[in-house]
Amino acid sequence: MSPAALPDAPTFTDRRDAPFHGKDILSVRQFSRQDQEYVLRVAHEMRNLVARIGSFDLCRGKILANLFYEPSTRTSSSFAAAMERLGGSVISINEVRYSSVAKGESLPDTVRTLESYADVLVLRHPEVGAAAQAAHYCKKPVINAGDGVGEHPSQALIDLFTIREELERIDGLTVTLLGDLRYGRTVHSLARLLCSYKVTLRLVSPESLPMPPEICEELRAAGLSFTQHTELDEVLAATDVLYVTRVQKERFADVEAYEAVRGAYVITPETLRAAKPEMIVMHPFPRVGEISMDVDDDPRAAYFRQIEYGLYVRMALVAMVLGRA
Repeated sequence: MSPAALPDAPTFTDRRDAPFHGKDILSVRQFSRQDQEYVLRVAHEMRNLVARIGSFDLCRGKILANLFYEPSTRTSSSFAAAMERLGGSVISINEVRYSSVAKGESLPDTVRTLESYADVLVLRHPEVGAAAQAAHYCKKPVINAGDGVGEHPSQALIDLFTIREELERIDGLTVTLLGDLRYGRTVHSLARLLCSYKVTLRLVSPESLPMPPEICEELRAAGLSFTQHTELDEVLAATDVLYVTRVQKERFADVEAYEAVRGAYVITPETLRAAKPEMIVMHPFPRVGEISMDVDDDPRAAYFRQIEYGLYVRMALVAMVLGRA
């Protein structure tokens, strides 16, 4: 789906009644299907604008603070690039161990300090619920960029946007989630978003890393059709979207347990011979061997395009919470 032509000089106004203006983005549970469709529309408009004029002054004078307690390349730089494309500025704190946190400063004190300088705070933290705690103490909007094994709402919206842009629909598709479904916060959030659509979900993982029971219960309650498997071969031929995740070493206390499952699934050109010609392969990255680099040139490999789509979705989210969407 190619970006459509746009006027050369778009005009923006501050919309304080816009959806999500001034609100925190902590969980995909906040997003009804109507909300999701709104985000996808705004993200598509952002894609068009970037293709047409590169950057613009939609958020001129606004400042975004990136506060990352865990290592990040894509999410941190994606939010920074999003704000700069929107004409705003960024405070980046990616090495928390060198900040006042290393001296014992609490999360509430850190976010209260940063809100004095910034208009929106993006937080990644290793503990589930940290983003909600930050939002409780912060008067400025907080965007959850991943809280432990909990949620990663912006990534899930990117995943949804990727599916829509690549396949031009979501309803009616068969989506296969593959790999570490127990600890993978991206698949947790995506599964919850997909409850709003008429999709068939296939959950493929090692026996020790299944989708958590509470999420399976949410899928059942939403009436979503899903099955659980340990072998990809059982479902690959009917798959429209293959979403691959890495086994996350940092989530394992036992190194031997990690080594036992880390190479459970590896996608190669031979694997894709059994797949549909129009299927897409997605991955939230980083990858550590679960997709061979020999797959990268296959047109079905959508994961680098998925990274680009992340810019547009995060531009949309930042503009939304600042009332500029």
